[in-house]
Amino acid sequence: MKKQIGELSDDLCIVRHPEQIDRFIRGTLTLKVIDHCENLDYGVWVSLSEESFQNYSENFNNTSHKVEYFGWFSNDIPEYEILESIPTTVFTRLNGLRPEIVPHEGFEHPLVHDYYHGITRAEAEKRIQSMLKVINQRDGTVKPSKPWWKIW
Repeated sequence: MKKQIGELSDDLCIVRHPEQIDRFIRGTLTLKVIDHCENLDYGVWVSLSEESFQNYSENFNNTSHKVEYFGWFSNDIPEYEILESIPTTVFTRLNGLRPEIVPHEGFEHPLVHDYYHGITRAEAEKRIQSMLKVINQRDGTVKPSKPWWKIW
């Protein structure tokens, strides 16, 4: 029988290693699309300290709980090579919305640069089409190719 080392829901994840326990929450990272009226949102995971994770978990269903946490970006995004964790601030939002993830501005990384300076519409469309291709390959379906602004 396999030993279970983790717990995963849509919004929380705990991974128990022999030497440590890692705790993650799901949030959104928004890249501004500089030449369009909509932005590109990524659903991402960040790791939190035990204390922050506990506080977040205890207040998960509290629709008026609004705080900030320090977190480490813990996600792969195909357009960015992430060799070390990116420090972030996690801003909880009201009414059950997933937290907003904001990378620290002084950290040198292309993702951080794009967060603060934006990406073009062409780049956003390319990324969405790339994600749809991966999803289609994974689930074996063929979905019609639509302009990205009609997908949202």
